[in-house]
Amino acid sequence: MRTAIVAAMHQELSAVLALMPDEHKQVAAGRDFYVGHLHGQEVVTVLSRIGKVAAATTATVLIERFKVDRIVFTGVAGGLARGVDRGDVVVADAFVQHDLDASPIFPRYEVPLYGTSRFPTDPVLTLRLLAAVGRALHGTRLHRGLVASGDRFVSSAAESRQLQQALPEALAVEMEGAAFAQVCHDYGVPFAAVRTISDRADDEAHGDFLTFIDEVASRHSAAIIEAFLRGG
Repeated sequence: MRTAIVAAMHQELSAVLALMPDEHKQVAAGRDFYVGHLHGQEVVTVLSRIGKVAAATTATVLIERFKVDRIVFTGVAGGLARGVDRGDVVVADAFVQHDLDASPIFPRYEVPLYGTSRFPTDPVLTLRLLAAVGRALHGTRLHRGLVASGDRFVSSAAESRQLQQALPEALAVEMEGAAFAQVCHDYGVPFAAVRTISDRADDEAHGDFLTFIDEVASRHSAAIIEAFLRGG
């Protein structure tokens, strides 16, 4: 069983790499992939890069070249739903592309020729990830549900409100997860994703984002991945 651990930010990837005793780098598609072991399990770790196209490339290389059996994504997101606040953790059970609109040929958000707007995460892998978060981050508020992805950093209260109205079920917004979910659907590879909420996707979103990544999100990612792999 080979597991891909994908991080959204350099700081998070570094935190995971620090746990690996024997990683060695391989370069593919201009990306650095680190192959090794963590808690006795074979893993490949990589930075997703930002945006859906870059994420889709990363996911495809992981599956085609590195032959991973499952993919786990860890990163940050902006909170959308009421009560999803900074420092909370969201485990996705499905993804939607909030910036996809091929209407009137297809309904808004529907991926053309797929007949759906939402790609679910793997239910078994998602349950394992939920359990890992519970073990790793005692006392942290945990949410599970729909996450929206788009090629835009949502950083205004007006845009955040528009997304909340258009996608009232969406808990959080980010830039890569829907691409991974669609690629993994195409290949039949189990996928699960966890996001730490760094901001409320409003006018203050840019604030101390990098400080939050260094001090909170990177530690969350390392702790969750450790608990996940220890649990199998």
